[in-house]
Amino acid sequence: MYIYVASSWRNGYHEGVVQALRDQGLSVYDFRHPDENDPGFSWRDIAAEWKDWCPAEWREGLKHPIAQAGFTSDKNALDKADCVVLVLPCGRSAHLEAGYAAGLNKPVFTLALDQCEPELMVLLLGPADNLCTSLDELIARLRSITPATLAQGGS
Repeated sequence: MYIYVASSWRNGYHEGVVQALRDQGLSVYDFRHPDENDPGFSWRDIAAEWKDWCPAEWREGLKHPIAQAGFTSDKNALDKADCVVLVLPCGRSAHLEAGYAAGLNKPVFTLALDQCEPELMVLLLGPADNLCTSLDELIARLRSITPATLAQGGS
């Protein structure tokens, strides 16, 4: 099974979640290190002042070859993935990735290790039981996915 971990550069749990899944023998896409020598996409590779961009500058930034390569890498991995793990807290990109996967009928699991504001619309990503509150619970849910489940497009 190939798992896409969607999270944030600022998420302190991301690295540990990726490693824990790999320790279980699972194949994991890590946007921070898509390949062995690839540090992953960062807006700062395009412009140091990217956080101050107006919408028109953002639009132009999306056209930059570095942004295009980062998008292609992440999207190809997302398309290839059997399921997605959304690690909270995270931002818009990770939620867009999870929503895209859910739209493709891929199982999506949300991992919430800390207290956070409840969000009703997480149900768009899958049943309530796909909201996991520990790594052990997440791993058990991932282990419950069968080829038949994947063929049916969901969990």
